Amino acid sequence: MSLQRPTIVLFDMDGTAVRHINPRLLHVLEVLDTISYRCAKLFSWIFKRGGKGPIIPRWHKRRKQPRLLVHRAIHKFRRKPVEQIVEPCPGLYDLLEYLEEKNIPTALVSNGLGKGYGYDILKKFDLEKHFKATVFREDIPSAKPSPDSLLLALEQMNVTITKDDIIWYIGDRRKDVIAALAATKQIAGKVVPIAFGVNAAIAVIEKNIGPDNIIMSFHDMYDQIRQMFEETAQEIPLPAKKEPETEKIRSLL
Repeated sequence: MSLQRPTIVLFDMDGTAVRHINPRLLHVLEVLDTISYRCAKLFSWIFKRGGKGPIIPRWHKRRKQPRLLVHRAIHKFRRKPVEQIVEPCPGLYDLLEYLEEKNIPTALVSNGLGKGYGYDILKKFDLEKHFKATVFREDIPSAKPSPDSLLLALEQMNVTITKDDIIWYIGDRRKDVIAALAATKQIAGKVVPIAFGVNAAIAVIEKNIGPDNIIMSFHDMYDQIRQMFEETAQEIPLPAKKEPETEKIRSLL
């Protein structure tokens, strides 16, 4: 199945929009975050609510500040500016500017913490102006592969999703693919996972999505989207060329 032109594009941050100078640090932070968050909810369920009800209550979905103590502690400890930890992936700015030119709204979705990390990245690399919405770990109860962050981003973008919308979600990890597939079941449009790395590419193949959904660089993605728009423009028939009035008069003589 060929890849369809997007009407909305969502980007993962770590490993996608920006790449880590030390990629292993990213994985460690996310694992520790998840463990810390789940343990906190489990202890609260046992000792405060006596083991009654769901471990993560429904009302918690509206809470803005889950306690990600491990992630906060590590980011405070590192003391390094973000430009020494990450850098924008090559070709990112060209792609973002082209999407803006074609009026395709974009958003950023990350499992990373916003305060003290994600927001610093947006400011340092002048990325905030390109995204209609940004969602970080403290904004949602469940990290990817839960679709919560993708659904929240679409809500914050203030766009009306219809059945004709094709929403690309670009990510470099298996959990990004799973999150996209889960999100498409909960909205009118279709969320299409785009693999931007080997880990995500394996998941795309396992889910029988197809090799067209594997794009390994923003340079290739830029070329592909540009070609999609050019092909669409060629399919639109040009209006019939009007005959000049002088020619009409001559033909009657």
